[in-house]
Amino acid sequence: MAATLGELRIDAVRASDIEALMRQAAAGARPRRNSRNGRHAGEHLIAAARAFYNRAIADGYLTIADSPAHRVRKPRRLPNTRRALTPDELSDINAAARSGGNDTVLDALILRLHTETACRRSGALALRLIDLDTDHALIRLSEKGSTQRWQPITPMLASRLDDHARARGAVLPTDALLRYRNGQPATYRRYDLMWKRIGRQLPWVAAQGISTHWLRHTTTLTWVERHFGYGVTRAYAGHTDRRGPATTTYIKADLHAVAAALAALTGQPHPLAVAESALTGNGG
Repeated sequence: MAATLGELRIDAVRASDIEALMRQAAAGARPRRNSRNGRHAGEHLIAAARAFYNRAIADGYLTIADSPAHRVRKPRRLPNTRRALTPDELSDINAAARSGGNDTVLDALILRLHTETACRRSGALALRLIDLDTDHALIRLSEKGSTQRWQPITPMLASRLDDHARARGAVLPTDALLRYRNGQPATYRRYDLMWKRIGRQLPWVAAQGISTHWLRHTTTLTWVERHFGYGVTRAYAGHTDRRGPATTTYIKADLHAVAAALAALTGQPHPLAVAESALTGNGG
């Protein structure tokens, strides 16, 4: 906006100017495996323009009725193409991750971490030694919105994460858990390289644009929702938003319920998993 419309006063920008920028952003979007013909780039342009004008409105320069960004409709989101992976597909993906590349140990750990916790990439990359509790098999996830939560993981994964980090030079409490072989913290680039490599070995992965986000929403969280319900799934995912009916505010689950879901998902016991009968006081 500054480069294209910088000569204009903010109250001289027209809705058609913002719409032209939206179309320009969509046309020039970088093609990726999960691209939707630039629709997301256009949507982000409108969101950014509205954020800019929201600040101008808050400062009293104009009203929302004067905002050109708010008079341009965002591109309608297309139906989501993601789906839950079958056990065989997930097994094939893990086998491909372990069968090639320059750091199969890191790739396998990343896939296991996301499959167990349904965490976001940002949460995984932000993990530090101090965020790992091997005694209780927990990790502390720091994710979007500056939220933090303790998430159960299997004792096996907790041990392997600890061994991995220390073998690759993690010493201080603030040192990263996921690390390259040279001791440097892993970055988003590792995810891109890993999925490109898996896609070369499994063409259907590349064709469908399967990514880490598939593991979160359509695989792990779908399984948890079908077997443990909405409240446990909400806690498992770390959702803190208030969208939806007011009654959903009271549908909550604690750490023990999430641990029980993890134990059922992985088939491995967890020290914090408590049977429902024990929580309610009903013998059985």
